[in-house]
Amino acid sequence: MEIRPATKQDYDSIWEIFSNVTQSGDTYAFDPETPKADLDKYWFGSSIETFVAEEDGKILGTYILKPNQPGLGSHVANCGYMVHPDTRGKGVGSQLCLHSLEKAKEQGYQGMQFNFVVSTNEKAVKLWQKYGFAIIGTTPGGFRHRQLGFVDTYIMYRNL
Repeated sequence: MEIRPATKQDYDSIWEIFSNVTQSGDTYAFDPETPKADLDKYWFGSSIETFVAEEDGKILGTYILKPNQPGLGSHVANCGYMVHPDTRGKGVGSQLCLHSLEKAKEQGYQGMQFNFVVSTNEKAVKLWQKYGFAIIGTTPGGFRHRQLGFVDTYIMYRNL
């Protein structure tokens, strides 16, 4: 598996992952009916670096790396990760996380923060904790889960 910067040729493959992940309504705040045209602003915006994990010509997952905040908060990175449903449980998320931590360090970020981790997404919470992230805050009922109703969200952070 190779992790590399995304290109516009990856757009349709990234959209397939994005739409599959968001349609479930259980891990991301994006509207499950997000139109394809919005992928530009969410995954390819001007302050966003986009990466893909590719194997044998197939995009298995993707992540974005960006400053968590502008200006005086730009020394802390923020990332979002999505893995194709067909490749979940095969270590792609782990590899994307490790790659993003290295990239963020290389770029001089001092820490990485996830602002909105759905508490019921237990696999993600455990994965981020495995790589040194701690839950530093909770928003009670911060996410409207499609099946469970209102559930908490976490803010997770780690120093780089």
